[in-house]
Amino acid sequence: MSTVYEFTASTLEGREKLLSDFSGQVLLLVNTASKCGFTPQYEGLEALYRKYHARGFAVLGFPCNQFGGQEPGDATEIAQFCSLTYDVTFPMFGKIDVNGTGAHPLYRFLKGEAKGALGTEAIKWNFTKFLVDRKGSVAGRFAPSVAPDALEEEIEKLL
Repeated sequence: MSTVYEFTASTLEGREKLLSDFSGQVLLLVNTASKCGFTPQYEGLEALYRKYHARGFAVLGFPCNQFGGQEPGDATEIAQFCSLTYDVTFPMFGKIDVNGTGAHPLYRFLKGEAKGALGTEAIKWNFTKFLVDRKGSVAGRFAPSVAPDALEEEIEKLL
């Protein structure tokens, strides 16, 4: 696999979604959780999505329960939480693993394309962000502590 557009993932509704449906867009892929100290970043992610969506930008959320059990809910609970608490309108996918032998193939690809701090591949926590250019190549990886609005300059460059 050479681009993110070659992968599929299940939506929160349980339908397989071709990431090629986002072909030509700048993407921000984020492993999310509903009960994390970084959960308020949903607000900033949604703000980015609304600001840049018309210009060909999308945020894709991938719930993950691998860090402190901070995403314990099922798909319905996750969807309700995101909608009611943060008015999330960007695409959300089904819960996945991002590390270990059960890591989703998309995340194995992302981690291989952009290493984290100290050159490690493993995702360290919820809300790690991968920025992808219009060609489907990983343009950057950002730590959970990087606020969504801090990525605006990088997003603008790719748009």
